[in-house]
Amino acid sequence: MKSIAYVESNDGIHWNEPQVALGPLESSDWQEDINRPSILRSAIGYHMWYTGQASGRSWIGYAVSSDGVHWNRQSDSPVLCADQPWEKVAVMCPKVLWDPQHKNYRMWYSGGEQYEPDAIGYCESQDGRHWAKNYTHPVFKAASAHTWEQQKVTACDIVPHHDWYYMFYIGFRDIDHAQIGIARSRDGESGWERHPCNPIVSPTHGDWDSDACYKPTVVCDGDRWMLWYNGRKDGTEQIGLATHAGADLWTMDKGLG
Repeated sequence: MKSIAYVESNDGIHWNEPQVALGPLESSDWQEDINRPSILRSAIGYHMWYTGQASGRSWIGYAVSSDGVHWNRQSDSPVLCADQPWEKVAVMCPKVLWDPQHKNYRMWYSGGEQYEPDAIGYCESQDGRHWAKNYTHPVFKAASAHTWEQQKVTACDIVPHHDWYYMFYIGFRDIDHAQIGIARSRDGESGWERHPCNPIVSPTHGDWDSDACYKPTVVCDGDRWMLWYNGRKDGTEQIGLATHAGADLWTMDKGLG
């Protein structure tokens, strides 16, 4: 994954040809690979926080754009680095929201190993560049009692909805097999409650996503939820779509279809 690409769709199913929006930076010592972005639209344009990788480590960078297609990096240095013991060698997979009440940015990110991080952390910023880690520990960790996510949880998408923060996250049974689950929290930091139907997106035996379903991106489209995810079979990854009819996620009695 060397670059971040841009595509468009009218229905979320049929997409045009991708074009590179942000690529590696040869002059940098931390942006050999660029991937796993979080995009936020504001009154002045678009903001992107992205993962930069090099030499077996990962960092998070920041770029802005007026049109969402052409991007300008805002710093030569990463805006977030692994500096807590639990983060080991990598911080990656940012998800950023703007909090209008407190007038700050909120970031959920993954930290730990370079090849699939271990847990999910949290930090805040006033300007999108300088981040304060409120905790020296993850805010969401693997639950050993649930076999499907016993090893790692990572790469979440966060959606505020009806006074809850919904977290769509990857759970790893082992390093090669992953599924997608949901948890919710009132404040987005503590008291996470896992959905009783987890995992909600699982591999299909013998199909294109038979080894892993992961890297979710989620939108609530009126009375329907749409979840795009990466599916993997052997060494090939593709992108799929799962949906849920109805705005209330917590009353569903099975996974997304």
